[in-house]
This record gives sequence, structure tokens and C-alpha cells, in this order.
Amino acid sequence: MSDFIRQIIDEDNRTGRYGGDVITRFPPEPNGYAHIGHAKAICLNFGIALEYHGRCHLRFDDTNPETEDMEYVNAFIEDIKWLGFDWGKHLYYASDYFEQMYEYAEELIRKGLAYVDSSTEEEIREARGSISEPGRPTRYRDRSVEENLDLFRRMRAGEFADGAHVLRGRIDLASKNMLMRDPVFYRIRHAAHYRRGNDWCIYPLYDYAHPLEDAIESITHSLCTLEFDNNREIYDWLVEHTSVPSRPRQYEFARLAVDYMMTSKRKLLQLVNDGLVSGWDDPRMPTIAGMRRRGITPQAIRSFCDMVGVSKANSRVDIAKFEYAIRDDLNQRVPRVLAVLKPLRVVLTNYAESAAEEIDAPYYPHDVPLQGSRKLPFTRELYIDSDDFMEDPPRGFHRLAPGREVRLRYAYIIKCESVVKNAAGEVIELRCTYDPDTRGGAAAGRTVKGTIHWVSVPHAVPCEVRLYDRLFTVPIPDEDDDFRKHLNPNSLVVMRNAVIEPGVVGDPPGSRYQFERLGFFCSDELDSASGRLVYNRTVTLRDTWARMSGAQPVDEGRPQRKPKIEPAIQPLPVRARELNETGRRYLSQYELDEVEADVLSRDPVVARFFETAVTNGADAHSVARWLVNEVPGRLEGRSLDEVPFTPTQFAALVALVDAGTISNSAGKEVLAEMAQQGGAPQEIVERRGLLQISDAGQLTPVVSAIVQANADKAKAYRAGKTGLLGFFVGQVMARTGGRANPELARTLIEAALRE
Repeated sequence: MSDFIRQIIDEDNRTGRYGGDVITRFPPEPNGYAHIGHAKAICLNFGIALEYHGRCHLRFDDTNPETEDMEYVNAFIEDIKWLGFDWGKHLYYASDYFEQMYEYAEELIRKGLAYVDSSTEEEIREARGSISEPGRPTRYRDRSVEENLDLFRRMRAGEFADGAHVLRGRIDLASKNMLMRDPVFYRIRHAAHYRRGNDWCIYPLYDYAHPLEDAIESITHSLCTLEFDNNREIYDWLVEHTSVPSRPRQYEFARLAVDYMMTSKRKLLQLVNDGLVSGWDDPRMPTIAGMRRRGITPQAIRSFCDMVGVSKANSRVDIAKFEYAIRDDLNQRVPRVLAVLKPLRVVLTNYAESAAEEIDAPYYPHDVPLQGSRKLPFTRELYIDSDDFMEDPPRGFHRLAPGREVRLRYAYIIKCESVVKNAAGEVIELRCTYDPDTRGGAAAGRTVKGTIHWVSVPHAVPCEVRLYDRLFTVPIPDEDDDFRKHLNPNSLVVMRNAVIEPGVVGDPPGSRYQFERLGFFCSDELDSASGRLVYNRTVTLRDTWARMSGAQPVDEGRPQRKPKIEPAIQPLPVRARELNETGRRYLSQYELDEVEADVLSRDPVVARFFETAVTNGADAHSVARWLVNEVPGRLEGRSLDEVPFTPTQFAALVALVDAGTISNSAGKEVLAEMAQQGGAPQEIVERRGLLQISDAGQLTPVVSAIVQANADKAKAYRAGKTGLLGFFVGQVMARTGGRANPELARTLIEAALRE
């Protein structure tokens, strides 16, 4: 799959810009554990190097002694190897280059391009100006070369306290790019470095160190996320004005942001330090260590990163896509076993007390000849899940109830004859009979609507099952200041009395399974090693995204032996399916990306729905995006031909969003109502008052009130903290219930902050 970065590399190779070399790097700061966002950068940098027969360096950007630690270095190394990538001999540290970077700083001083500034941090900030006003020189900007060299050398020698001086580049105080207004290159920090000890008391800042590190290592394509877009000007300036051995170029791509996940290492550290999670490897964390412990495979993560692709525009990814990638991978590799989370005893009254038998059960039910099987012990007393029984069941309940029959998976049909209760009136046991002529689906003509799982009581192995769910209750948990209020109180539910079939005993920690009818699970790498069985839920079986795409049902696996050891990791993700003829047509006719074309073309129902919506005037890209990302979560087990809205109504909804008549969030509200009870989108919009506010006269008073109420943030914005613009836009959206036109709101806010 091509993208703008690969197109750049192809052109560089065509013109011979780097002699055909492709050298990338992955440069994490070791101040936390690698997370899902790092995974995308890892797959991109190492993947491109493999694809173009180049190399990728692993370099730890360890220039901040106060937050970095060898624990984080080792964690990154382990995680990258686990993902399937290798840097060979090219492991580097920014701290290896401290001496070279210092020499380049002296070079800049001698050229008159850097100076020691003794101003306070507040004075430097004030002198930097604002968006509407240029910066002004501090009284130290015109120090002589000799004085600057003397002071800088004394800074290195440790003669000054923290904050007494900084080294700044002498660039352009009138630059429209605030970062170019004499940026700080070095600051004094009397702190021990985890690798260099007390050798240094001055440390380079990222904007100074990063381009020099790339140039020293002869990196050809320095791939950064979009927040470093404005930093590229400093990057190029430093490469041009120092005698570095090479001239790398920086390119920016969109970072990976997944709904219901938070990837700020500072905030993740807060979760750890506050005891809100068990550690960096808590299975609820978006860290690679946490995902590994939860049972997610490296193949699934690489496949997800490949599915998301590379773009120039930031956006959020629906977590359903990630869960789809996990299920799609696990469904093809893990065996099925039986486990009961909430045991309810069943006694088969017509089964002999001393009798016992073994029932052959496949690990992969749809490929029995290829997969092998295990023997399930069957006895008079069994456990079923208490959720599979109701005394007074509602309509549509097809499991066990008084007088009703169900099939035990792989075994017999049983009928509930009576119920045993305790003194509190709670059901503690079921008395049932079994039909001996129905073993394994025998006895033609004897059919029942429900099939449930079970475990023999004498052979049941006690285990603890941890049901993990999303850590947060909202898609963007750190959108406001206190992300902790969005923590999901049900993100971990522990089932301490669960039981599992005996065939899993002896399997190594980290073994993965599908508990039939319950989900995908993994034995905990740490806690299962102590002798007791502990299982973490990786992901549930419910998969509306896959159902919509026409993928195979979740219980249909490909040929695979029961895994005891993780299969060998392939260096690059490989597409599981080739595009069919319809999918290839969607690529050329509508210029969809491969993932969208694949999803929309697999099921004829979905394909017809998509094409009908496009025929009714909606933009093909918008229809595809909404069908792939938003509709699956509204299906609730239905197919698209069962929902109460038509392709024409869906096209009208998409057109309302594209036209700016309603916001994207309002469109989701309308879709939710259409999925429940149908209706014309325009009527729903008008009835619920969801029209987007695109009138400057209506929004201006709201903007003014918010700017006045946040005078401190307005002052900080005018002083150069331009990232606060997003805060003000968010406040306007919140005040208007998400109805404000975000582009108009941004324009009005920028105007108000210039006043």
C-alpha cells in the first residue's frame, strides 16, 4: 500500500538523492513504556527500512536526566523485539553524542549564531513576543563571541546554578514561527544522568539534539509525528549551519489516536503512581507491555497499524477497528476450550452415579480432520454458567429453564426437571435428565434451539478469570483536565470461582484460547506462573465490524495446531485476504483505500448499500468512512438489510454532515436514532435542534465570554503557548453542545485572542 512517505522515498531513489540508501530511526525518550502510538511509529520506521532493504536505528533520545531510567530503555527494547523488529548493531543513545553536540554548540557560538542568555525564564518568554508582535532582544543577545564561549564553558564546568544561564540560537526574533525566535539549545541541570552519571550538568533540548543526532547517524528520512511540523524549520537550520556529516530531511505523519485510549506518558505515569492501575503492564493500559499481557499478539498490532495506514492529517480511530484486528488474528490461531465463569451445578438424575465417559471435542470445530482434538470428561454432575438458566425466561431466551431442553456443547441434550434453592431462595442446583441417544448431535429429528457450554464437576480446574474492558468511559478521556473522572469502574471484573476443562493444565503462561461463547482469553504471564491458573480476557466475541464486513463467524478457524509456543513472527504484516473484483473496482472507481474497499466489498448486502447511497448523491469517501467506522457499533447483531433506515436516508445523513449543516458528533446522534427507530435525518435534526451554528453573530458572544473567563490562558496564548487554541475551541464546542462550526469558532477565537 503506497502512501506519501513511500512516494517521497521512491522519488528520492529515482533521483539518486541518497545514493539509494534508506536509513530511518525510531527515537523514543526513555521516560515511560511504549504504547500503541509508538507501535505505529515502530512499524512505520522499521517496516520502511525492511521494505527498501535499508536499515532502521534504535536511538534513545535521553537528554533529560530528571525523567529517564534504564527500566524504560529495557522495556522499549523488549517491546520492539516482541513486535518482530531488529536493529542489528544499530543501537544508539543521544547521550553518546553529548561531546559532539557540545562541539557543534561552540561552533555556532564562534559563527555568531548562538549566545548565552542570563535572563530569567519569564523574561525570555516575555521577550519572545506574540503572534501579532515580533520578539525583542534581551540585554544579553549581543554578548561577544569570547564572552559567550567563556560562559558556555563555565556552564559545562558546573560553576552556575540551575537556571542561571541558557544557550540560545541567534536566529530570527521576527519569525512568524515562534519556535525560531532564538530557541533555547542548552539548559543547566545539576542532575545525575542514568547512563552518564554526573559527567554533565548541561543538557541539550530536543529541538537542538534531534537533528544533530540524525545527521551524525546519516539518517536519510527522519519520520516524525505532526506536532513536530513547526520544529522542522529549526531542524533544517541546525543541519545547514553546523558541520554535521550528512543532510537528513524530516517528514511528518499523523500520530495514532485510538478512541477510549490515552497515550500521554505523563498521564499514564500518573495512573501508575496513583495506583489506579497495577503498573505499566496492566492489561487495561494502552502500552505494548499491557497489551502483551492481555493476550494481544504482535501480529494483530502490526496488522492494525497497517490497516490504519499513514496520512498527513490527524484523526481518531474507532477502537472497533483495533478489536477487529485482534479477533481476526486470534480466530486463526487459538484453540477453543470450555470454561464456566459463574458455576451452577447440574445433576443428571438418569445418569449413573459411578459412570463417566470421554467426549471427543475438536480444538477447531470447523476443521476437525486437520486440527486434532481433546477428550472432555463427562459425568453425572456438571457445571454450567448461571447466566444460561432462568426460572421465568423472557421471550427469545433459548437456554435452560424449567421444562426446557438445551444441548450441551459436543455432548447430549438435557432437560431441566426441577430446581434446588437455598434458604435465601437462590438457585443452587438443577436436576436434569439427559437423552443418551443425542450424543454429539446424533438422533436425527431431535433439535433444540440452544447450545451451552459446561465442565464436569469432578474434573473442573479452579481458575481466576479477569474480565478486562475499556479503561475509560468516553472516547477522548484526556480532552479535559481531569481524565481520572472518566475511568471506567467496570474496566476489571474478577471472577474468582470460575472453572475450566482439565486439558489446559500444563500449558505455559501466556497460552491463548477462545473460551467458547465467552471470548478470547490468555493465561496471565506473571500470575499463572505461581501455580494457580489466572486468565485475562483479551477481547469479547461480539464483532459487529466483522459481521458487517462479511468476515467468517468468530467460531470458524483456519487450520492450526493447538499452540503451546508463540509461532515465529514474520517481519512484516501480510494481508489476510486479497481484494475481490468488486473491491478492486472500488479502488479505481471511487479511489477508496484498500481497507475500506476490502470491508465494503466482501458482503453483497454491504456493497449494495454502499453503492445505493453513493448513487443518491453522497460522497463515496464519506459514505465509506461512515459505513466502516460508525455504522458497525449501531448494528446490534443485525445485518444492514435489517436496519430501519434505507441507503437513501443514510446518504442524506452523510450529506448533511459534509455540507456542515450538522456537526460530526450530531451526525452520530442522528445515526443512533435512525438505527433504533428509523426516520428521515433532516426531520430528526430539526426536531432535536442539532443544526450547526455557522452564524458569527451567534458565536461571537460565546467566544468573548470564554476568553474573558479564561484570562490566564488567553495571556499564555498571546505569549506564545499556541497549543491553547485547542482548549478554547473545546470550550466553545462544550458551551454550544457540540453545535458550533469548529472552523468558524477557531477563526473567531484567533481574532479575539489578537485583541
